[in-house]
Amino acid sequence: MNHLLQVAMAEAGETAESLAAQTGVDPKTAARWISPGRVPQPRRRAKLATILGRDVADLWPDVLKRREPQWLREWVDWEREAVAIRWFEHAWVPGLLQTEAYARATLTGEALTMGEVDDVVASRIDRQAILRRERPPLLTAVVHELVLYQSAYGDRSLMREQVAHLVDCAALPAVQVLVVPQNVGMYPGLGGGFIVAELPDGEQVAHIDSQVRAQIVNGAADVATLNRRWERIRSEALSRQQSLDLIRKAAGSWT
Repeated sequence: MNHLLQVAMAEAGETAESLAAQTGVDPKTAARWISPGRVPQPRRRAKLATILGRDVADLWPDVLKRREPQWLREWVDWEREAVAIRWFEHAWVPGLLQTEAYARATLTGEALTMGEVDDVVASRIDRQAILRRERPPLLTAVVHELVLYQSAYGDRSLMREQVAHLVDCAALPAVQVLVVPQNVGMYPGLGGGFIVAELPDGEQVAHIDSQVRAQIVNGAADVATLNRRWERIRSEALSRQQSLDLIRKAAGSWT
């Protein structure tokens, strides 16, 4: 439990219901803030700290110790809060389904120090804990078949481990991994990968990567555009069982 937050609420005479009313969230969402690891979104953290007369660092000290890059922190907060995540990738295995070695390989050649690479990889692996918590978000990941055969700098054992890990992840109750087969040809996924997270109150927010920077999208029209694209991409994917069979076949090819 977040005892620091509990004490601050008691001293200020606030409850989950009163905080929910003042921050515009569902009372159930506010109640979850007391649970370990459940941190409010940045804009709500600041408002809560003001309401309770405390500093953000007093209520959530771990926020200042986080290992992910500054530009990624807002998205990680949304990801932790999500009840459903739709993730499409046409070039990589989605980060929530990566092994440590694969995650490290994706950073090869980037202008990062070894310490920075260690921090990014550790953060990516830590984020995967949401898939194994008591109430995980429903993750539906769609990848292009080529992702399963994309060599990681000639390291066959790395790819064998990664694709086998993908099989294991696909067996988790709240995870679906679907594959768009190579013979599909042109389809909307060629425009690039993206993620759409659905929050407990029904709000949706999206994440898009580019060669320059990541972008968080929360405008209703833009998120609706991504949802339409998602439906078209998913319609090209194989069924869950067909996809799993294809992933297992790919895993065997790396032996």
